[in-house]
Amino acid sequence: MPEISRFYGIIIYMYYFDHVPPHLHAKYNEDEALISIESGEIMTGNIPKKQLRLVQAWIELHREELYENFKLLTKENPSYFTIDPL
Repeated sequence: MPEISRFYGIIIYMYYFDHVPPHLHAKYNEDEALISIESGEIMTGNIPKKQLRLVQAWIELHREELYENFKLLTKENPSYFTIDPL
């Protein structure tokens, strides 16, 4: 599970060959959530509201890069790049 970014104690991951719709995994302490790249809303799981707002702001800034990473990670020979933190 590649780490895409890390900020304020939040770790952002994406899995190789993950399912659609495009999403990311955000982990904060023991909490983890799958978050939609399109809407910024939690699909499953849970993280504290303050950290969710930080992730949502970060998604707004980096949405195109996130979509590109999601696409790269689902190819036959997956790759990815890191994205600047918040």
